Amino acid sequence: QVQLTESGGGLVQAGGSLRLACAASGRTVSGYTMGWFRQAPGKEREFVARIIWSSTNTRYADSVEGRFTISRDGARNTVYLQMNSLKPEDTAVYYCAARSGVPKALTPTAYDYWGQGTQVTVSS
Repeated sequence: QVQLTESGGGLVQAGGSLRLACAASGRTVSGYTMGWFRQAPGKEREFVARIIWSSTNTRYADSVEGRFTISRDGARNTVYLQMNSLKPEDTAVYYCAARSGVPKALTPTAYDYWGQGTQVTVSS
């Protein structure tokens, strides 16, 4: 089983940057897909970005395209989310997720493993 631990959340002003990290333990995540989701108060959890571990192929939600970058460090079994030009609407709890193979959908139900979440708050 894979355990996921997020870090790097915090408070930032609009226009600023944060880098989130998700460390995977328990087993190698080669052959997995790693994703980032977020959930704001009163809203459903939504897709942010994902990366196929083996190929490093990436995909982003339209709302973050061009501002966020997902990447991974194979030696550390860690996936990152670099968030630039942050906006107040980016405020949410950000969750790391994983599953073996490549999921067919960009939805939370497609993922098997989840981290505890890390709060990102962007002030105006």
